[in-house]
Amino acid sequence: MEDKAQIQEAIKSQGEVVRKLKSEKASKEQIDEEVAKLLELKAQLGGDDGKNQFVLKTAKGTRDYNPKQMAIREKVFSTIVSCFKRHGAETIDTPVFELKETLTGKYGEDSKLIYDLKDQGGELLSLRYDLTVPFARYLAMNKITNIKRYHIAKVYRRDNPAMTRGRYREFYQCDFDIAGQYDPMIPDAECLKIVYEILSELELGDFRIKVNDRRILDGMFAVCGVPDDKFRTICSTVDKLDKMPWEEVKKEMVTEKGLSEEAADQIGQYVSMQGGKDLAERLLGDQKMSRSKTACAGLSDIKLLFSYLELFRVTDKVVFDLSLARGLDYYTGIIYEAILTQTGVAPPPSGAQNGASAEEGVSVGSVAGGGRYDGLVGMFDPKSRKVPCVGVSIGIERIFSIMEQKAEASAVRVRTTEVQVMVASAQKNLLEERLKLVTALWDAGIKAEVTYKKNPKLLSQLQHCEESGIPLVAILGEQELKDGVVKLRVVSTREEVDVSREELIGEIKRRTSEA
Repeated sequence: MEDKAQIQEAIKSQGEVVRKLKSEKASKEQIDEEVAKLLELKAQLGGDDGKNQFVLKTAKGTRDYNPKQMAIREKVFSTIVSCFKRHGAETIDTPVFELKETLTGKYGEDSKLIYDLKDQGGELLSLRYDLTVPFARYLAMNKITNIKRYHIAKVYRRDNPAMTRGRYREFYQCDFDIAGQYDPMIPDAECLKIVYEILSELELGDFRIKVNDRRILDGMFAVCGVPDDKFRTICSTVDKLDKMPWEEVKKEMVTEKGLSEEAADQIGQYVSMQGGKDLAERLLGDQKMSRSKTACAGLSDIKLLFSYLELFRVTDKVVFDLSLARGLDYYTGIIYEAILTQTGVAPPPSGAQNGASAEEGVSVGSVAGGGRYDGLVGMFDPKSRKVPCVGVSIGIERIFSIMEQKAEASAVRVRTTEVQVMVASAQKNLLEERLKLVTALWDAGIKAEVTYKKNPKLLSQLQHCEESGIPLVAILGEQELKDGVVKLRVVSTREEVDVSREELIGEIKRRTSEA
């Protein structure tokens, strides 16, 4: 009984949490998340028969998408895909699960987030964590040495989801990668141009694309006195600078990772640097940095990259930032990440170094990221043949969080269907005529619909058009049938015009193309 009392107490306090969020007009996702917790607690009490009640909910870190949300999502996908195609990419698909061995040892400290499937007496399998490692496996397996491809599919991470910030356990990734032996920095610059185009077209607000190079980081760690075996783990800590202030990052390096305080302070001086081509030139002449051949190679490439970015006209949004680390183990060269900088849409996380205040809005973090990974394909090749690759991943879920918020804030209604014309009747007993006319419209490639009632009221048919945003109504009545015409009504203006049956299809196409 004591357990039952504890659960009832927990239900009471969780109920308070939900009520508070509702009164504060918190986001729907936040409320849904807390309601789900409340339902779980209620289920633990069980029904009268003593059995636990089954709670109908989506799994933690996942969500359903209603028609309005899907309409926004499809628009975003369409923008992204048309950009990928504009840049000459083709598409592929790979299985949602891979052999566990394929994914092992590719993600550094993030490997703990991989979903392993239960062993059912066959192969040991895991759900894919990203689309890059399966892509590398695909290239090695099929002995492909050059391809420009995009891939849009769901990936899975056993993360602690923050669904209000667009973080989930199941989510889409949109990847664009260029594989092949090419001259330095040309494909890398195009990847940044693609990020620039997509974020500009989606009109999400102001953004910055941070760039750095893994070789610069490795060289920096070496000259600052980081032992070779600590490079990757220190890199993972530096990667947290966008979420934590430097003091906390330094503390993790020293107390948890065992780095000397002196080495951490030297790293601190470098990771606070931001600039462009000029910063790369300055660091090439830096007394410490110039001692590292690795860092110099990376800095020379950053200079070259900026010269191509100038030609692509994107340097106004790109910044060379030494704090950018990207925790994944497979990066070998240039790395980049796009973040939204406009307050009110996506405030920077606490601890961001620019000190901007976080106003209301969806805090979404980075919205795209990527880099060069020249060694990954070789890991899968029996002869360790390397295929140089560079790519970018668009953070579709985070972008979607913002688009959804913007749609809710604006008065513009989001259409969930593309119906151009409703075939309606003004009198009874005209079902057959309506079905004949809608068939003629469908056969002509016009998006049309009809009410599934024999004798619907004209008013209810017109109301359906207004609610659904259908622009035109083709109205049939006994007089129209005698005269061989159809009354075409414009829903927004209520203007009506008689159009002959022969000219109807042409007239509908003309009016919908003008709209």
